[in-house]
Amino acid sequence: MTTTTYDAPDDDPSRGPVRWGFLGMGKIARTVAADLALLTETGEATLAAAGSRRPGGASEVAAAHGARAHEGPDGYARLVEDEDVEIVYVASPHSEHLAHVRLALEAGKHVLVEKPVTLSLADAEEMVALARHHDRFLMEAMWTACHPTIRAVRDRLAAGELGRPRQLHAELGFVVDADPGDRMLDPALGAGALLDMGIYPLTLAHLLLGEAEELAATADLSDRGIDLDVAVTGRYPGGALATMSASITSWSSRRASLATDLGRVEMDDFHHPTTATFTPYGAGGADDTDAVAPPTTIEPLEPVRGRGYTHELLEAGRCVRAGLRESPLVPQAQTLTLMGQLDGLLDQIGVKYPPVRP
Repeated sequence: MTTTTYDAPDDDPSRGPVRWGFLGMGKIARTVAADLALLTETGEATLAAAGSRRPGGASEVAAAHGARAHEGPDGYARLVEDEDVEIVYVASPHSEHLAHVRLALEAGKHVLVEKPVTLSLADAEEMVALARHHDRFLMEAMWTACHPTIRAVRDRLAAGELGRPRQLHAELGFVVDADPGDRMLDPALGAGALLDMGIYPLTLAHLLLGEAEELAATADLSDRGIDLDVAVTGRYPGGALATMSASITSWSSRRASLATDLGRVEMDDFHHPTTATFTPYGAGGADDTDAVAPPTTIEPLEPVRGRGYTHELLEAGRCVRAGLRESPLVPQAQTLTLMGQLDGLLDQIGVKYPPVRP
């Protein structure tokens, strides 16, 4: 396991804030835009343009951020051609990611694309190949990997300060109350608990334990063939084990707990971690159940800003300005590894998505 620290580049004020274009105006795009506004206040980034296919879809967000709106059937095409845009954040449904990333790369733009990057490993590999062909930056918007608290836990594990990891449990779920055509329920749009929710505990396990050696899943499917609830078990390097669950029908605790041979790491909400603590335990036998010291807070590597999406925006902007083509925090090999895991798990639980439109 390697640490996730890196040397921050010197700021060059003459280059101005990183200029973003948002493609797709769904709920996640609006949430991320709210965090982007915090970076606009500090001069680190700005929303240059917002694009939507639906008339009026981008106007509200663009007006709130002093940006340009590109709307209508050619809204996305005009967004990626906008000369003020340096990097495009693709926030359309999963099934449309590959087409929209291709559109942005062919226009010469760098790309941050929502997770999961595609519906299959083959499509994800094609996306990475496109980015390399066009010599542009590409990163999955896996903000968990950029979060200062998660990075702090990972670094302290790598340094051996928290002990040898043995068992991880992480769960993420909420009730989706939406129309059948909603992105979260429509199989044609890549719906399901595993792709939307399960990718987070899988990523956490990958970050803290390493690449999975074995994964097994079971799920409850809807009458349309998407997974409503899924449970995953995994074996990781060194014999570490993980249990992970995701749901779009029930309210989980959203907690994560990692047991090591020295104690226990706990996160109250690993999806939006506000705290992480480590409780050390004795090295005695079965009766030695008392902690040897009170829980201590694992301080984030830097202050958490906004809801936390700021940090993936900052990382992508930092990489673009440094001339990088992928992020050391969210490397493309990691994205492909996790996409391969999702492929295998979807096959195990019997979820098959309709072919993606070219």
